[in-house]
Amino acid sequence: MKYTPDLTTAAWRKSTYSDGGANNCVELADGYPALVPVRDSKVWDGQVLVFGAAPWKAFVEGIKGGAWWNNAK
Repeated sequence: MKYTPDLTTAAWRKSTYSDGGANNCVELADGYPALVPVRDSKVWDGQVLVFGAAPWKAFVEGIKGGAWWNNAK
């Protein structure tokens, strides 16, 4: 069974991994156990991607470690 959280009252925050520019911001919503809702800050009423906490953690650790760059070459 898939679960889609009700995000109508979500408190969004900019990711610490966004570069701070006006055009490159990812926002996350806290308060959803085991889930990480993510959206583009420029399209606040657009699509939201919802990741499991473990896959999101692996993604962030891969970015920190440069895995994306090594695989892009």
